[in-house]
Amino acid sequence: MKTTDEIIAISDPGEVGRENHNRGDRFIVVISNVFAWLFPFLMIAICSQVVLRYIGMNQAWLDDFQWWLYGAAVLIGIGYAVTTNSHVRVDILYDRFPIEKKTRIEIFALAWLFLPFIILCWDVTLSYAISSVTAWEGSDSPNGLHNLWILKVFMNLSFIFIGIATWAAYVRNLSIMTRPVLWKQLLFAFPSTMFLINLVVYYVLWWGVYLTSPADTTTREVGRHAIFDEVEIGAYDIKYTIIITLVLTIAVIAAVRVFDRSARSQG
Repeated sequence: MKTTDEIIAISDPGEVGRENHNRGDRFIVVISNVFAWLFPFLMIAICSQVVLRYIGMNQAWLDDFQWWLYGAAVLIGIGYAVTTNSHVRVDILYDRFPIEKKTRIEIFALAWLFLPFIILCWDVTLSYAISSVTAWEGSDSPNGLHNLWILKVFMNLSFIFIGIATWAAYVRNLSIMTRPVLWKQLLFAFPSTMFLINLVVYYVLWWGVYLTSPADTTTREVGRHAIFDEVEIGAYDIKYTIIITLVLTIAVIAAVRVFDRSARSQG
């Protein structure tokens, strides 16, 4: 007979280890539980389309509707899987490791591998979403669901959701190893921290150049500004933006640590 924990793990993974969840984890679980109700509607849409096709009354908008529901549910489901650790693992070693080693692996995987990828996905799909909104993109089919830009904007926003899930899971694992004060969170997730700061630096500089350039300056010309050039350091060519980012990342972590120590001493 299955134990209570085993039954809960199957029926409601979001409640497993709830006592260890932080606010970010609970936020992800609550939102995911709401979006889980998309699956009954998806099932109804699929069954309806099968019947309608069989009787010769195919509805193009139902095809689009299925993709909309499926896309939204899957993207939100990624965040839920990260939070509940319910994603598929193909592993023959991890389960045998002690908890400390498992925790280190989780921290490295979440903050050094997965989160930078999610930040990259958000950055790439941002222009994708903006272009779709600007063009007021609709369905390829005349009878399909229009306003396709809604789905593409949602896709971009969903990567923020996944990023929150990843960061919350990372902090939860970090709390097993040490007190997860902010400067430690930023330090132990150095690639993610630096990647995010690099995006901020790039967009601030890009818009700064664009807004201070002549009115006839094109976006391509903005990207060719000297601030985006490379500098030769030894055998390597490194962009100025990367150097600025590295300095800022170290400065931010140091400043947060000083602030934390000051707050603790006053407390």
